Amino acid sequence: VQLQASGGGLVQAGDSLRLSCEASGLTFNSGVMGWFRQAPGKEREFVAARRWGYRDTYYSDSVKGRFTISRDPSKNALYLQMNSLKPEDTAVYFCSARRRNIVVSGLYNHNNYDYWGQGTLVTVSS
Repeated sequence: VQLQASGGGLVQAGDSLRLSCEASGLTFNSGVMGWFRQAPGKEREFVAARRWGYRDTYYSDSVKGRFTISRDPSKNALYLQMNSLKPEDTAVYFCSARRRNIVVSGLYNHNNYDYWGQGTLVTVSS
């Protein structure tokens, strides 16, 4: 299984970015895929995740209403559309995957994910 994240960059506050995660060796009809981020000096934190079997999506409170997960099955790709970016969104963003479903409370713990992409840096200037 490989996850390849891309799409990061330097933007200004209020701008938008779309991150991409191309997955190989995984299907999007089971398990979980999501995004985490890690700012300098901070722990990795949950951003968003989708449980494919339950067809539900969860977001952290800090990004709810601004970020959206979507997918393109034809490309086996997962996207994170980020709107109204804020300087506090600055971090390295990682896509992640878990082969089996998990209870909702487990989505927020990065230790519950089996696979990780290499990360893509998002910098938001004020």
